[in-house]
Amino acid sequence: MSWVANVMVSVNPADRRNVEALSEWLRSDAPLQNKASGGCGFLSETTGGDSAWGGWKSPECTVYAGALNHADLRALLERVRGTAWRVPNALQLFIMDQEQSYFRLWMLRDGRVQQYAPTHPDEDTDAFYPDDYMRS
Repeated sequence: MSWVANVMVSVNPADRRNVEALSEWLRSDAPLQNKASGGCGFLSETTGGDSAWGGWKSPECTVYAGALNHADLRALLERVRGTAWRVPNALQLFIMDQEQSYFRLWMLRDGRVQQYAPTHPDEDTDAFYPDDYMRS
């Protein structure tokens, strides 16, 4: 049985090597839920020259994404916090864990990883959706 966390990382182009090192850590050494290590997946760049975004222009950002299996997300946040990012304020980490309905945004500020989306919003409950929406 799998437990998938969707992860996206947006960085300044100066931090490509750091996010690629993060990806390699995820692939080979990252701890899993309830396990010491083993790797849980990896990140791929989604904004390269062959990306398929809508519109008539190419993306002007650097974004990596991956579907991680059984990832220890606390360990991921610690790894991000402990990395010597060249442009730390540009880093954005988006995480949508299994059974969640939206991404949580994490950013580095003052040497800490801080979440910029509510941890328990009403969107994760049936009460959020109006009756009309649920019937259509």
